Amino acid sequence: MRVILCEEIKLNLKSLLIWGLSVGGMGLVCILLYQSMQGDMKEMADAFSNMGAFSDAFGMSTLSIATLEGYFATEVGTVHGLGSAMFAAITAIGILSKEEEGHTGEFLFSLPVSRNKIMAAKGICVLLLLIAFTIICAILYLTGFAVLGEELSYKEFFIFMASQFVMNIEIAAICFGISSLSGKNRMGIGLGIALFFYLYDLMGRVVPDMKDYLFLGPYSYANASEIFSGTERPVLSFVTGYFIIIFVVLSSFIFYNKRDLAS
Repeated sequence: MRVILCEEIKLNLKSLLIWGLSVGGMGLVCILLYQSMQGDMKEMADAFSNMGAFSDAFGMSTLSIATLEGYFATEVGTVHGLGSAMFAAITAIGILSKEEEGHTGEFLFSLPVSRNKIMAAKGICVLLLLIAFTIICAILYLTGFAVLGEELSYKEFFIFMASQFVMNIEIAAICFGISSLSGKNRMGIGLGIALFFYLYDLMGRVVPDMKDYLFLGPYSYANASEIFSGTERPVLSFVTGYFIIIFVVLSSFIFYNKRDLAS
């Protein structure tokens, strides 16, 4: 099991570095641009805060983009939210199915290792990659704050990063489940799932009738504007998210063990 885990980490290390440095790098650039744009931001903040549904969707009605916290929540929060979700999706969507699609299953399934251990190793690999991705991005963002010499509420910052991490686990769990059912790499579906959840949350904050159902999406408890504005944490969203993670992962083990796997 440990050999499989180490091999999976090696295979995904390049992808981790590319995605982590790309998403974290874009966030870092956005942070470094803050001071040069600060003067213009003050003039734009009032206009953006009064744009109705658009302001609500991106949190500009509760936070001012003229402040570092408001700027980070609306700009970097969006970049990290989308980028991390896509990384989680593409990492998990093919972690199991690639063995059948690449015809490497004949060797893997012949090893004296149970399917449960194979799945556990691959699942742990996804978890470790998400942890590493989150750490890389957090370090880059904190580097940006240090370079600017600006003070940020670190409590809210770490709550945001932790919430995003849980959100990524939920998206990865769903894609892991799909990977256990499919014999082909469904990367397009994985990216579609990440984008769907983002758009679902965006629409839920714009359309009044959808607000009561926001808790069904993982972005509902990882929204940067709500975290940095001190809004009460949505307990129902967290409970729903944890339930989905546990249910999907357990179901994945059950279905994968019953499937006739192609070699």
